[in-house]
Amino acid sequence: MQAVSAIQELRVTVVQTELLWEKPDQNRRLLDVKLAQLAGKTDLVVLPEMFSTGFTMKPELVAEVANGPSIDWMREKARALQAVIVGSIATKDGDSYFNRLTWMRPDGSHANYDKRHLFRMGREHEHYSEGTHRLIVELHGWRICPMICYDLRFPVWSRNRGDYDVLMYVANWPARRRYAWQTLLKARAIENLSYCIGVNRVGADGHGVEHSGDSEVLDFLGQALPLEPMSQLEGQAYIATAILSRDGLTEHRSRFPAHLDADAFDLHI
Repeated sequence: MQAVSAIQELRVTVVQTELLWEKPDQNRRLLDVKLAQLAGKTDLVVLPEMFSTGFTMKPELVAEVANGPSIDWMREKARALQAVIVGSIATKDGDSYFNRLTWMRPDGSHANYDKRHLFRMGREHEHYSEGTHRLIVELHGWRICPMICYDLRFPVWSRNRGDYDVLMYVANWPARRRYAWQTLLKARAIENLSYCIGVNRVGADGHGVEHSGDSEVLDFLGQALPLEPMSQLEGQAYIATAILSRDGLTEHRSRFPAHLDADAFDLHI
């Protein structure tokens, strides 16, 4: 589970923000202002799920083509900040719609992950197609596995198979289930011997559903890392950065190598 040639510290910035309902242009302008402060100060910027629209079930009205305006915006921001930017977008690809996460690099290249577990209780499965493959990406020698919201509830899909150092979830997770969000993030970090990042939105969506944020960067023990600046208020929008330590991760895996006793399995999709 040891990565090679990794920088010792990785700067991860969480963007806990309100989202304007089904208004991509306005959300991108809102984020323009929020992200301007980050140039040269971070390695990775994490946005919430469906950051351009909110968690809408009307993809036929707001979904973008696979290389649409929000992808162009992400490419521009990644280049300007010299950092990777990640978030998900309602995307039309062929005849199907996907809740698609994009990992955008400063050089303009990108990788995608389509949400595997579609939120049945919100009828997401009736409007979007499910993904079939996990994504593992590399940043400065760190291996990162990005996922989306409801994926958090499915530990087999999230299982570390010796292929990542950081697990990440972008979300629109309602405040009424915040205890599950907080608990499952800790569980995923602990069981996978990895850092775990959860970035959630705040505010009410177009259906009046409230979101409390509760974004966190957790270490391999499930403990929250300090976020700077430290002025975050519960349930409020903020941008803050945590530092991940390669030495800390390596030492923990060496001292407590539970991964060596993990069960072998295959996924049949």
